[in-house]
Amino acid sequence: MILCANPKAQYLAHQSEIDEAVRRVFEQGRYILGEEVRAFETAFASFVGVEHGIGVGSGTEALHVALAACGLGPGDEVVTVSHTAVATAAAIEMTGATPVLVDIEPDFYTLDPGRLNSVITERTRAIIPVHIYGQTVDLDPIMTIARERNLLVIEDCAQAHGASYRDRRAGSWGDIACFSFYPTKNLGAVGDGGMVVTSNSSLAERARLLREYGWSERYVSHLRGWNSRLDEIQAAILRVKLRYLESDNEARRRIAEKYREQLRHLEIELPKTRAGVSHAFHLFVIRTARRDALQARLKEKGIGALVHYPVPVHQQPAYRGRLKGSDCLPETERAAAEILSLPMYPELGDAEIEAVTREVQQFCGE
Repeated sequence: MILCANPKAQYLAHQSEIDEAVRRVFEQGRYILGEEVRAFETAFASFVGVEHGIGVGSGTEALHVALAACGLGPGDEVVTVSHTAVATAAAIEMTGATPVLVDIEPDFYTLDPGRLNSVITERTRAIIPVHIYGQTVDLDPIMTIARERNLLVIEDCAQAHGASYRDRRAGSWGDIACFSFYPTKNLGAVGDGGMVVTSNSSLAERARLLREYGWSERYVSHLRGWNSRLDEIQAAILRVKLRYLESDNEARRRIAEKYREQLRHLEIELPKTRAGVSHAFHLFVIRTARRDALQARLKEKGIGALVHYPVPVHQQPAYRGRLKGSDCLPETERAAAEILSLPMYPELGDAEIEAVTREVQQFCGE
């Protein structure tokens, strides 16, 4: 079986270092918000190019903490996309704010800046651009609109570890940004984990308080916070993996080029890279009107190709008919019917790449 993502392969690639990091945590005897978390927060913030990192329990919680740190709540509107993990909309609603949806650019599957002004109202407080598949949103026009309209920008970087836009990392553009360390991410833990990053000291301090009951000293709550803490074992493992993130992303780019070379003559749409962007290829997403049949064929041959995401947020049963902007998302709906993610992870071998491309070629030749 060729998996779409393979976290175990990354563990095996760095097994001795990861095992040593975990042993160190056990021996130190501190398991929550200790030295490993502090060291990882500092290292990851530096990697992104910001001043502060705040480790939390998951990517969803990173969004929730960031939104709350920005003071968003009931009566506020937050513009984002429907072509994303449900976590983006869920985190907005966890604060009591209202998600407002805008369509995507068909070539890059990210928020279309040309449609932003049409959905901004007097209640709009923030924009969440979602960097998807390892590629950033077109940030320049979004940042311009945000400055002109006095709006906050909260970057959703759950699929963009190490990606950059105009030589600045994803996560360093907005007022605050959020990362997930779910095991399949470019930088993945062995469980849940996330981080809020920012260069705004005030937002950073609020985020630190919110993640642990609003405590500035133990057992004394200065804000109404909750429990969302990154644990020491995950932080220790992530510190090891962070050292290899850039080389792993380069491996992903090489795999993407091999796919591109083998598939470029077929009647399928291959991923496009935006000018000025360094793509981190969290996923390699092709597009075809025969998606379902191709996915079924690959599954039959033992190849795990997945859809990210098959049901847009506005069409999910929990959200259908109640999110603003849901009636004007044609590009989102077309993409959801046609996209397919081929296997992509740094340890994917040439023989596996050839097996995948051979099956796609044979399917397209029929």
